[in-house]
Amino acid sequence: MDTQFLIALATMGGLGFIFAGALAIADKKLRVEENPLIGDINDVLPGANCGGCGYAGCYDFACHAADKSAPSNGCPVGGTETALSIARLLGEEAGEVVRFLPRVLCRGGNVEAVKKYSTYHGPVTCSAIDLLSGGDKLCFYGCLSGGDCVTACPFGAMVMGENGLPEVIESLCTGCGKCVKACPRNIIEMHPANRKVFVFCKSHDDPKTSKSVCSVSCMGCSICARKSDGGVVMDNNLAIIDYDKLELEKIPFEKCTTKAIRVIEMVEK
Repeated sequence: MDTQFLIALATMGGLGFIFAGALAIADKKLRVEENPLIGDINDVLPGANCGGCGYAGCYDFACHAADKSAPSNGCPVGGTETALSIARLLGEEAGEVVRFLPRVLCRGGNVEAVKKYSTYHGPVTCSAIDLLSGGDKLCFYGCLSGGDCVTACPFGAMVMGENGLPEVIESLCTGCGKCVKACPRNIIEMHPANRKVFVFCKSHDDPKTSKSVCSVSCMGCSICARKSDGGVVMDNNLAIIDYDKLELEKIPFEKCTTKAIRVIEMVEK
């Protein structure tokens, strides 16, 4: 056998042995032991990887929950049952799980909103419509009716209604918040499920313009703000509710001629 071949073979074999030994030592010295709680917590999570907890996914949330930098009740999809399971694993009491639901704060649908003379032709997504034309409606603050929020929902909890506005199916909603992120007009907000009073408008137009483009807009009349003792404040022609100061009986709902501020049951009937 060729001597050079034997030398090459021995050299490669020796180097392989040295590198393998170095890797074995490095593996032993540099190994980071994973907290077994991470796997246990990850097993009780729903696996939706929706990001509603504020982390990259279920495993990332499990890592933070294991070192207690994330609360045991931080998974909106899993709800109370998951929170109790995580709390038991961590040996602590589960905090109260408050259910959050998306609220579509615009009621300017196909009937209520005044349309432009021109018609939009192009990709039917809110992001594209907002970028290219601003939509078919004269109001530049309202729903674009492209359905990006519906597409973004991984649980089928949002559909487009006949009036061109998204509707939430509360029984299917997990509160992940993906619909909120998908809306380019920021008209969808997450609120506690037991919160019932809202201003269903986002327009900052002056009163005359606001009234001329939508029959259900907030016209900035300030009546609700003046009567509410701080429960409602005005911000550039738009009524904003301060829920920390809100007293329901002080809101003059009957004075709002466009019904922009109202209790949610009034909207859903």
